[in-house]
Amino acid sequence: MFKNNKGIESIIGVQTETKGDMKVKGTIRIDGTVEGTLEADWIILGESGHLKGDITTRGVIIGGKVEGRINADESIEIKPKGHIIGDVTTSKLIISEGGILEGQSIMYRENSTVVKFQQKKEDH
Repeated sequence: MFKNNKGIESIIGVQTETKGDMKVKGTIRIDGTVEGTLEADWIILGESGHLKGDITTRGVIIGGKVEGRINADESIEIKPKGHIIGDVTTSKLIISEGGILEGQSIMYRENSTVVKFQQKKEDH
């Protein structure tokens, strides 16, 4: 995770509360409270972080609490104190002992392709 990344571009501190939709290029770390949808390349939610809204990302590490759906292209990792209330869609789901997922998980294979076969008609 976080391959070829230059570091954390945005930080929402412990004492910060924000409402509204956000679109972030790069990586964001959230230690405060966010209410609204979040779209970012990579997301780190610290243990004190709380996000109420849907997430679209390449990958996310959850140390705090998320109330909403998560759609991650590459991976979702729930740390021991992490808690997700909502459905998740990803190709890789990692839940550490103590981590909680209250919702459904939809998983797909990376770079998967659908191949359709046509049945060959035989002449009789």
